[in-house]
Amino acid sequence: MSLPEVLKTALDQIKYIAKTETVFGEPVKAGDMTIIPISKVSIGFAAGGTNNEKSSGSGTGTGGGVQITPVALISIVEDKVRIHSLEKGDETLGKIMAMAPDIFKKISDFIDKGKKEREKKDSNQEK
Repeated sequence: MSLPEVLKTALDQIKYIAKTETVFGEPVKAGDMTIIPISKVSIGFAAGGTNNEKSSGSGTGTGGGVQITPVALISIVEDKVRIHSLEKGDETLGKIMAMAPDIFKKISDFIDKGKKEREKKDSNQEK
């Protein structure tokens, strides 16, 4: 196969992979909600060849890779459309949420301790 034929075949495959349906996935219905996945398509491609007229040797080759990464969802409920990002963002909120049970426990213990101290003080004053 000649280099132009190899390139044409490879580019045809890239066009097939990078079509709109790959970026915007098939809509999924769940009750009155429709969800459409959105992906990022990354493609790497290389080709090369040689045709040495002085000798009988020639060769061609191609290589490539495709990466498809989900990046967002579109949700449609009635007439409301929202985009929900799936990309890694600021982790501060996640860290706070992970610490929340411990923080609530400490606050609760502090309030209980204050309440017990007030009750003890009130009972001592009544005597």
